[in-house]
Amino acid sequence: MHRTQFTFGALIAAQALHSIEEYSGRLYDIFPPARFMCGLVSRDLRLGFIIINVAFVAFGVWCYLWPLRNRWTVAPILAWLWAAIEAANGIGHPLWSLWQRAYQPGVATAPLLLVLSLTLGYQLYLRPVSGPP
Repeated sequence: MHRTQFTFGALIAAQALHSIEEYSGRLYDIFPPARFMCGLVSRDLRLGFIIINVAFVAFGVWCYLWPLRNRWTVAPILAWLWAAIEAANGIGHPLWSLWQRAYQPGVATAPLLLVLSLTLGYQLYLRPVSGPP
């Protein structure tokens, strides 16, 4: 397995842990963008949060199992997209916690997301995922 695939898999696992931390801290109740997104999915914000996060992690697993492992043409785009989203997540949570001057759900796992997303981006820059398996 190529290091990029390993890092991508680790990033998906880290996102799952991050989602659990956010759920435990009831992010869907206290962060206005999360309240909005969860409310689009369900009137029960908790359920909306679960649906969104399970779908997000499941999509990541799908990206890992098929496009990345089989080196589909779209694989580099998906990998870069994940790296960008998770880098924003890894930066956004600490900034929000600093702004609030208190722990906010997701800040404990945000550094892991940031390190893995930057590592993935660096690996993609050095050696793109595309090409035959």
